[in-house]
Order: sequence, then structure tokens, then C-alpha cells
Amino acid sequence: MSVPYDTAAYEQPESPESPQETLERLLGRALNSFELPDETIGRLDCALAHDSSLHSAHHSAGLHRETYRHTWLLADGSALTLWELVHNTVLGRETQHEVYVDEEELRTATARLPLPPDTPEFELPVLVQLSPIPEPRHTYESDDSADHARRLLRRAENTDRPDAETAALLETAFAHQITQAFGRPFRAGRTAVCFSLYEHAFLLCDGAEVSLWEVEHTATPDGRHMCEVYDSEDAARDAMERRAARVF
Repeated sequence: MSVPYDTAAYEQPESPESPQETLERLLGRALNSFELPDETIGRLDCALAHDSSLHSAHHSAGLHRETYRHTWLLADGSALTLWELVHNTVLGRETQHEVYVDEEELRTATARLPLPPDTPEFELPVLVQLSPIPEPRHTYESDDSADHARRLLRRAENTDRPDAETAALLETAFAHQITQAFGRPFRAGRTAVCFSLYEHAFLLCDGAEVSLWEVEHTATPDGRHMCEVYDSEDAARDAMERRAARVF
């Protein structure tokens, strides 16, 4: 099913979880959440976005240990990371969760578990190294993709948007796909500021793939929606951080 280029196309069927709600769930399941510094928790009150990823894992004879990296984008444009240790080191015992402020504390906690430790570089042990997971291929739909690219670039209000050369290249696009690349739309406290990041992937006639990265936000003086478009994910995320830093 092709996605018409309209703001309504980005609406999600479920209510998005705010960064603060994500934090509450993390602290609620962690046995040692009371040990976290009040200053750290206070900084996360103004978080604008959240992202989580698996950092390492070990599974052996029914026992397991995983570590997760939880990162929040703060209102001042900086990022704050908490490390979650999830483990079950006794058969039949309920899985336990712990949370730490930095990697050194996480290493110390991991070392006390009756499972092989991580390597000094804190990567997955060689014997249980997970096979590389290939990047998912885009599922393209042919639906006037060149016109979609033109309308996307016309919408962009940033002065450093992709240049005319990129626009000309996208004239040969015959299929595209839109995916949300950074969480879900959210609102930050009383400021009602929304940020969203989307990847617009295009398939060209010569088989090449080109992606544009769209940042939609309401970090504007009058709170209106603004669209910015960049030719790389890094540039788009940098723009989100700059905008977030100006919110407060």
C-alpha cells in the first residue's frame, strides 16, 4: 500500500509513549533504581526523545544476561544514557533488572554474575558472537515517486536542504518508501514541542538508492509545524539536537 504524502500518513494507531513514561517503566522494574542520583533523574524530566538498543548478550544452559543502552535526548541538545542489566542466573528464578549510570558500574555488576564476563572491549564474547544482521531491504512502492521527492523538497524550510543536483537525481525515482526512523511523535512536558524523524528512501531507474531525511517539529516561535530535509541521517539528528537546545 503506497503512502500519500500527507501529515496524516504519519499518524500512529497507538498513543506514543513519552520519554518520561519510558523512564518510569525502566525505574519501576529495576531493583536498584533508588541508587540513581537525583540529579540524573531530574535531568531526564526534560527529555524530548528516547531510544533503546541491545548492547551485549550471553545465553547458556537456560541462563541468560543482556545489557541494554537507553539514551534520552535532552532539552539542551545533550544526550544522557542509562545502562540496564537484565539477568536470570538461577534456573526458575524470575528475571531481574538493574540500572546503572555508566559503563564502569555496569561492568562491575556484570562481573559478579556467575556467567562468563564480556571481553575487555565490552563486546559480545567470541563464542556467542551473534551473526551480523543484514540491513533490512526497503519495501518500495511505485506511486509517482519523483513527484513525491519534488513536494518533499519544496516543503523543506532549512537553507541547507539537499541541493539542485540531488533534486535532479530524484527526477529519475520510480519507487519510494517512508519509514519512521526515530521513535514516535511525542510531546515534551508543558511546552508541547513535537519532533519526528522520517527516512524517505527512493529507488532510481539505474537501481541506485537515495534517502532523504525529514525532520518535522514544532520548535518554532509560534509553535507551528516546520519541515526540514537533509541528505544524511547524521545531519538530520544534528538538526534535531540544535532545535531541542533552543526549546527552553
